[in-house]
Amino acid sequence: MLDAIRWDADLIHRYDQAGPRYTSYPTPLHFSGNLGSFDLLHALRRSRQSGRPLSLHLHLPFCANVCYHCRCNKVITKDRSRALPYLERLEREIELIACHLGADQVVEQLHLGGGTPTFVSHDELRQLMAHLRKHFSLQDDDHADFSIEIDPREADWPTMGLLRELGFNRVNISLPDLDLDVQRAVNRMQTFEQTQTIIEAARTLQYRTIQIDLVYGLPLQTPERFARTIDAVIALQPDRVSVSNYVHLPERHMAQRRINPTELPAPTNKLAMWQHSVEQLTRAGYRYIGMDQFALPDDELAMAQEDGRLQRNLRGYTTHGHCDLIGLGASAISQIGNLYCQNSSDVTLYQQTLGQSQLATVRGLRCNEDDQIRHRVIEALMCEFELRFDEIERDYGISFRAYFEKSWPALEQMDADGLIQLKEDAIAILPAGRLLAHSVCMQFDHYFSAYSAPHFSRAI
Repeated sequence: MLDAIRWDADLIHRYDQAGPRYTSYPTPLHFSGNLGSFDLLHALRRSRQSGRPLSLHLHLPFCANVCYHCRCNKVITKDRSRALPYLERLEREIELIACHLGADQVVEQLHLGGGTPTFVSHDELRQLMAHLRKHFSLQDDDHADFSIEIDPREADWPTMGLLRELGFNRVNISLPDLDLDVQRAVNRMQTFEQTQTIIEAARTLQYRTIQIDLVYGLPLQTPERFARTIDAVIALQPDRVSVSNYVHLPERHMAQRRINPTELPAPTNKLAMWQHSVEQLTRAGYRYIGMDQFALPDDELAMAQEDGRLQRNLRGYTTHGHCDLIGLGASAISQIGNLYCQNSSDVTLYQQTLGQSQLATVRGLRCNEDDQIRHRVIEALMCEFELRFDEIERDYGISFRAYFEKSWPALEQMDADGLIQLKEDAIAILPAGRLLAHSVCMQFDHYFSAYSAPHFSRAI
């Protein structure tokens, strides 16, 4: 059974280590400044020639309040007018990108992330979506996957109605924790009633998917407190729940410097929070998809995993991995064919560059064949917990065992420890190893030795 997972504390202590989440391979850590807008334009033209469908990811970086635990690229301001110059440059980027793509390339997936996308006014949201529809062929039925990140403190029934009218049918609701002491410690005061109101609106307005995003390991959290939050979330019955691990890196994220490190839970308590979350959610009928993602059995992700159609891209688990992904906005990443490219993370520089009608691409990476082989291997293990060697050998003309000869001793040790089952023709991640799939994937990561702990979090 794909949803069968087994908690093994010994394996977790031995194998959980800091590493990538593999929403991309190679990771953005290995992007270089040797790639720019010229490379992006060539990739867009190749996309047009292939006729591949599209996934659009728009980054709106503005927030009215700072959440101390947040690691997003954001602009904190109470001045709502600051969004207008950014939106004007974003619309210019939409024009510059779209003119190199084909009218027959349908946008199957759209995501508005942030920041807080609903920081902008209703009229500005209408204008942005109208501009997108003018320049891209957005799928015009409700089978498209159009999602938006929602802060319940910045949305209400009219907001949810507007978003549904604009075509959005999936919402990601941020809810780090419901405990008031924890909320004060991270400056994120958000009531259960605010969250419940948004979920009720989404259900009444027939949004297809509701996801709640939780965080464990925050200051003043305890296993008991977080278990109560999980129970409250289960009572709301979202279609999906993510439970991610807070990583305290104040040297890299300025807002985290306002968190008192003495209030952070001990590693044993963090481990207990994750264990209890897994047990509570699976008891409530949620399937563990992988990494921090859970979904009800009738959710699209769970059904895709059962059918072997689940994929992984820069948005995480998806059923739209066959699309070329176009990132729009400051810090946004595109994945087009074998090319990754990223816009400047500096909002001012992004606006200045687009103000001169130039694309803001500043770094990226072109995948070679080795990258593509390893990407295939890692994606299969992350999505299906199993990999058949013959598929890789057929598609790339290699001997799997010989190609990954250096990985074999570590894989044999994982087999002996009960993390995986290493067969003549396949690798299967066993129930006790599914919470540690990233550790198995790291054995196939060519860049593994270049990683250092400060760049990545542990999965658990």
